[in-house]
Amino acid sequence: MKPTARPEKPKEAQPAATRSVRVDAQRNLDALLEAAKAIFGASGVDAPVRDIASRAGVGVATLYRHFPQRSDLVAAVFRREVDACAAAAPTLAREHEPGEALARWLRRYTGFIATKRGLAAALHSGDAAFDALPAYFRQHLEPALQSLLDAAVTAGQVRNDVEPYELLRAVGNLSAGTGEDGRLDGRRMVDLLIDGLRYGAPRTAVPRKKSRK
Repeated sequence: MKPTARPEKPKEAQPAATRSVRVDAQRNLDALLEAAKAIFGASGVDAPVRDIASRAGVGVATLYRHFPQRSDLVAAVFRREVDACAAAAPTLAREHEPGEALARWLRRYTGFIATKRGLAAALHSGDAAFDALPAYFRQHLEPALQSLLDAAVTAGQVRNDVEPYELLRAVGNLSAGTGEDGRLDGRRMVDLLIDGLRYGAPRTAVPRKKSRK
């Protein structure tokens, strides 16, 4: 005769107070990253941490609890912006025609470059804390752009001889201006780049050329 299986012990519900603490901690983290993004973009990564904490509406101790080193905060802001930019690709693909989705994503990426400019000095400082970030950038943004580019090429809406990394670098170079006028010029140049992608597009849908890698 088989022994009777013991009924599983029901899982204890998480106390409401614990859930509230976690929600508050995530809210503080999001506020800190958003504040750091804005301040890094305006004043550089050496801006006083008290300014970031004040903008986020939290104490300096809370900032240091999440990010013990300034490099931790810089890297977290960079990864967050990369993730947001990559996540925009499938959303745009669902909401727009392929060519328009690609154009909107490239403009979205232009906004990311403006943020990255504030982080550039730190990212190229030689600090080992940032060594993994260039690979993180390519691993997330290249596939996002690849999907949009493939769809636009297949639909016959853009030319089929451009690689994702070429576009990422081109937008970065065109967005390299400084100051408000530079940012405006960068957006205009990216719009011209988008027009160039449309120029020479086949009149009928065609497959993409194989990568030159």
